[in-house]
Amino acid sequence: MSLLLREHDLARAFDHAACTYDSLTSLNPGYHTDLLRSARRLWLPDDGAGLHVLDLGCGTGASTRALLRAAPRARITAVDASAGMLRRALAKPWPARVRFLHLTAEEVTAAGEGPFDAAFAAYLFRNVTDPDAVLRSVRTLLRPGGRISAHEYTLSGRRRHRALWAAVCHGVVIPAGTLTGDRALYRHLWHSVIAFDTAPAFADRLTRAGFTGVRVAPVSGWQTGMVHTFLARNGPSPARATTARERVR
Repeated sequence: MSLLLREHDLARAFDHAACTYDSLTSLNPGYHTDLLRSARRLWLPDDGAGLHVLDLGCGTGASTRALLRAAPRARITAVDASAGMLRRALAKPWPARVRFLHLTAEEVTAAGEGPFDAAFAAYLFRNVTDPDAVLRSVRTLLRPGGRISAHEYTLSGRRRHRALWAAVCHGVVIPAGTLTGDRALYRHLWHSVIAFDTAPAFADRLTRAGFTGVRVAPVSGWQTGMVHTFLARNGPSPARATTARERVR
């Protein structure tokens, strides 16, 4: 039986885990700091004044909070497929320019949302059934020259990082998730990272989807080689093109 959860099964698993999700992520050193760094890497001018930003897969609002800190004057639309996670997000205080919608990443375009000046997607793409289709949708939602920052569990491709990920999951993440009754979700987390692209492969996927100026930046600390920020634009970039392997050192 596959360890991966998809679509409605994954949304239901997140619904069930919503009440303990913030507590578990708070145990991860650097979790919120790394999200904020990835949001700031969008380099939105003037604190985001006059800009509309999409938060894809907002969960309980940690990524939304990072966006709000990085661009405190931007208008933010945050979406997630899990009603339970959204209820936790909505229970927190937010300014009027932040709104939450119960939509999957695939449904945002059909819902008539946008256009957006930037998009932030934290821990999203390895959880969708067709990441290429979602990337194409994001491109249609972004204005020409709009920016995307994807903050994702993606292994570097080096054996030691794959081994460290397995050790963390089997030694900490899955046992903690088992205690909260969410073993299936955290086994999915472990396997979804193993089954998904390496960082160079996801950078190439962004390029194939039509994004330009693709750059990859590893996070610092213990998650180096396991979490990366992917930055790109919807439109031409004056930067010299580089291969994915040149970008990930």
